Amino acid sequence: MKNVVITPAVGLGNQEVEFFLKSLRKYYSDDIYFLVGKNDNDLKKMLKFYDCKFYEVREHGHDIQLKRYRYFSKILESNKKNYKQVLFCDCRDIYFQSDPFAYKYKGSINFFLEDILFKQCSINSQWVVNTFGKKIYEEFKDRTVCCGGTLLANLSDMIKWLNLMDNLILKHPFKKRLKYLLTFRRDKEGRGCDQAHGNYIVYNNFFKNGYLYSNREGPIATVYYLKDIKFNEKSQLLNGLGQPYSVVHQYDKRWNEFSKKVNLIKKELKLL
Repeated sequence: MKNVVITPAVGLGNQEVEFFLKSLRKYYSDDIYFLVGKNDNDLKKMLKFYDCKFYEVREHGHDIQLKRYRYFSKILESNKKNYKQVLFCDCRDIYFQSDPFAYKYKGSINFFLEDILFKQCSINSQWVVNTFGKKIYEEFKDRTVCCGGTLLANLSDMIKWLNLMDNLILKHPFKKRLKYLLTFRRDKEGRGCDQAHGNYIVYNNFFKNGYLYSNREGPIATVYYLKDIKFNEKSQLLNGLGQPYSVVHQYDKRWNEFSKKVNLIKKELKLL
């Protein structure tokens, strides 16, 4: 049985995806499954070149953030005999430093924390208040934010999580501001609110064998609020134990610190 990486790329250009792909393919040869749009023709050609699978959806790039869960669930349900472990992740702001499945994970489903509490982050706080309400926010405010852009689990737990996410998003939608309700427009502040739904699952213990990795000591770095940025001589980002992270997420949000290292890696991968 294989492992599989699942990631949405609807409306993204080749340049936004290729660093993710080429750095992953350096270490990993199993399946990668992308969600793509009907008109993403250049992207589909590139995915074929890198031996990836894709699932075409008729969704706007702004909407796939909240609808990706049901599509990924369909993909995995139809491949139950093929896969054992699944990495769910973003792709535009991620690159790899090793095979993400080589690490010995402690949980059957593994979550990755950021370096900030809910009460310290206005965006995450707003997502919780506008989906679950102020009472749930009061329960969450002193807890560490769990990143919604990376998650690794065995197949059955991943399917369960995807279905939970889809159901919670439908049951607790982001409450739009009045001007957007009146004009039937998207409220851009709601994009990313699925992180609130993911944290609701984490902190209400829906999974008995779930494990939360700290941003400092885990195998996946969520860079935006990462306190210590340290690299080795190979330009690899190191965790607090001095070990290279397997996955680097949100590096673009700390571009001043990452630009030289990322460009060195891209040159090595012949992307520059």
